[in-house]
Amino acid sequence: MAETPLHFQSIACLARRLRSGELSPVALAEHFLERARALDPALNAFHLLCPERALAAARAAEAALAGGIDLGPLHGIPYAAKDLFDVAGLPTHAGSTLLGDAPAAADSAPVAALARAGMVLLGKTNTVEFAYGGVGINHHTGTPRNPWAAEPHVPGGSSSGSGVAVAAGLAPMALGSDTGGSVRIPAALCGVVGLKTTVGRISRAGVFPLSWSLDSVGPLARTVEDAALAFQALQGADPRDPPTLGPGPADALATLDAGVRGLRLAFAETVFWDEVAPEVAAAVRECGRVFADLGARVESIPFPEAAEAQALNRQGLVIAAEAYAVHRERLADRFDRFDPIVGYRIRKGAEIAAADYIRSVRTWEALRVRAAATLAEVDALLVPATMRPAVPLAAADADKDAYAAVNLAYLRNTAIGNILNLCGLALPCGFTAGGLPIGLMLYARPFAEPLLLRIGRAYEQATAWHRRHPPLAEPQPDAASPASP
Repeated sequence: MAETPLHFQSIACLARRLRSGELSPVALAEHFLERARALDPALNAFHLLCPERALAAARAAEAALAGGIDLGPLHGIPYAAKDLFDVAGLPTHAGSTLLGDAPAAADSAPVAALARAGMVLLGKTNTVEFAYGGVGINHHTGTPRNPWAAEPHVPGGSSSGSGVAVAAGLAPMALGSDTGGSVRIPAALCGVVGLKTTVGRISRAGVFPLSWSLDSVGPLARTVEDAALAFQALQGADPRDPPTLGPGPADALATLDAGVRGLRLAFAETVFWDEVAPEVAAAVRECGRVFADLGARVESIPFPEAAEAQALNRQGLVIAAEAYAVHRERLADRFDRFDPIVGYRIRKGAEIAAADYIRSVRTWEALRVRAAATLAEVDALLVPATMRPAVPLAAADADKDAYAAVNLAYLRNTAIGNILNLCGLALPCGFTAGGLPIGLMLYARPFAEPLLLRIGRAYEQATAWHRRHPPLAEPQPDAASPASP
């Protein structure tokens, strides 16, 4: 069997090679920077690269490791950050032309946490404008290209560039945010792993907001183990984000390889399966056989809370209201500078009455209690991550009605988890006849990320879907380099 190319090796593997001296942090950073320069003009995953910063951090990591200072398995590993995350000295554009070019004064909490772990930031990835959309389209910065299709296909959003960067081997890991599915959708459509954490697990300080009720931070990575390594470094209490002050840190690595024997997993037989593409449904159902062979108890259960959550979110009332509050002045003064789809959707938030908003939030609270009671009887739910695989970009962007239909197909199953404040994990579980990735989504009760990662790890070790590489992960000739600060 041919050796896995360097850019498709896992973080765990790269960490071992760094410590053996077979590989250096500087050589590793240079490798990924060169890949980005070669491939990104065609893929458009990065909003900007920061090579000088990356190489300086890589040299510091190299010197520390040589001197016996080891900050852990992420020390010297490159990564990328969605362009919602403040990075000191770099602008945060959030996929828009409305925020200006003033550099951030300080790192966001997640970027600071990864710096403490010794990671090397390569650059910032493209996103849907202000993270508002599940398709991945951006009419300002251009839409990142799904690397699994020769014809331009959507990457999923809003962490579109992060999903493409990891899938195409431009970065081993990338930060994303998830308000209605924005980590899990690009993970599913691009064939990588995406972890949606519980609100309160990872600080959002310094991350440009969409909805403070629902925003969460999570990694996109090539393997479940890599996602667990990133999760371990990212979590922690932060007084700037009060929900993080409740739960204590969780050790996702201690039980990661414990397997699933004796666990109870369940297909949630509810709206999750309505109108799902047959290839997607078949691939996700097959996951039950894999888990059963690994010793898990696999069954089907009703989960009526999913349909109730969907009914409460038909118009995205809470997200729209909170997004409108964030952008009210920009909408009044510069509406014409918004991406036309995003501006239209955010402006709808002005139509939401305060009483309706408060009623929705209070109803969510009661529904979350009932969902948690249901999930107390099972360890995780098995559902399709999205209703369909990636679709051609031209079809999704034909008009507002076409966009709305595709957006719903991607957000429906993921948004339910946000409303119920579950943690969720998307990982590859198959491919269509046309070679497009299919994603399995695991849901578990709030703050059960270690259990979720353990289950995903067992599935991943029993299958080989994550070892496939996309056809567009080869350099494109005669292309310009992405912007550098």
